[in-house]
Amino acid sequence: MNSTKTAIAVTACNPSDRDQQLEEAVGVLKVRAAGNRQGILVTRHNYGSFTVSLSDAVPYGLTREHQEL
Repeated sequence: MNSTKTAIAVTACNPSDRDQQLEEAVGVLKVRAAGNRQGILVTRHNYGSFTVSLSDAVPYGLTREHQEL
């Protein structure tokens, strides 16, 4: 996982690692989202590559998924 203040890149080789890393990333950003009153956007770039980010386009308290496949 690579992280900035508003986004975390997740790269995983198998479903178990993917799920664990995504849960961890969302958990980290939930804390930051509360302070900014932002939602969380999970973008899937391909099978094992994701970006989890804070988003003004997602209502506070929600997590949405987007696929760029």
